[in-house]
Amino acid sequence: MRESDWKLFTELKDIAIEKYCTLALDESQKVISDQNEHSHNRYLLLYKLLQNRNKHMSLLFDGHSRSKAWIQLIAMRKEGLADETLLSKLSEEFFNETDPEKHDW
Repeated sequence: MRESDWKLFTELKDIAIEKYCTLALDESQKVISDQNEHSHNRYLLLYKLLQNRNKHMSLLFDGHSRSKAWIQLIAMRKEGLADETLLSKLSEEFFNETDPEKHDW
């Protein structure tokens, strides 16, 4: 992996984590503010939501290494979390090899 791709990947990952967390917090807010549900049900839904989001976050982002960068970027792109401006700056090879459609994701 080129050094320039590694630096861009690091930026992409930081932005993707922010996007992911924002989405999780938005979902959490919807659960919390749903007055049609009892407080206890909302609490249980929130707990389950955060557990699931945490597991998913772990699969997407845990470990920061060059060897994991390829698979992590494929997953980030599949989830719509990758910043398009930064993606356009990647080398053609890294960009093409991390296309989720190429890997039937």
